[in-house]
Amino acid sequence: MDDKDNFAIYYLVVPCAVLSLLIHPSTTHHIFNRLCWAFCVYLEAVSVLPQLRVMQNTKIVEPFTAHYVFALGVARFLSCAHWILQVLETRGRLLTALGYGLWPPMVLLSEIVQTFILADFCYYYVKSVVGGQLVLRLPSGVPAIIVKLSKADCKVGNHLHFE
Repeated sequence: MDDKDNFAIYYLVVPCAVLSLLIHPSTTHHIFNRLCWAFCVYLEAVSVLPQLRVMQNTKIVEPFTAHYVFALGVARFLSCAHWILQVLETRGRLLTALGYGLWPPMVLLSEIVQTFILADFCYYYVKSVVGGQLVLRLPSGVPAIIVKLSKADCKVGNHLHFE
């Protein structure tokens, strides 16, 4: 499995760390707390990319993994919708509670990025459940992987095999 897990984690951690040094909350909390908060927000936005890469490399997705990633995508969509609705409902006052400058828009942008990373997987997951065929196209230009499934293949305990 180590050969399938070829996503270098520093491609996520380093940009998130640099971004957190550049754009972080402007609240009255200690600078270390503000940097950690920013780093967590940015890292959470892209943290699912290694899992999606492993799924693409192994060409096998066990149903419970697919169900988990789908549930994560739904949760992220609802969270993103919640924050956008809160900003609209408060006419932007919520953003001022987060601080000023680039930080408040970056928090929303991070939510949106995470939602869109998972939205593609969720779209094809739903399409596969409805149609009995799984077409998984991962973000960042990874080519599509197509598999035909019968209804029996969608039961717990079976593996989804990619061709």
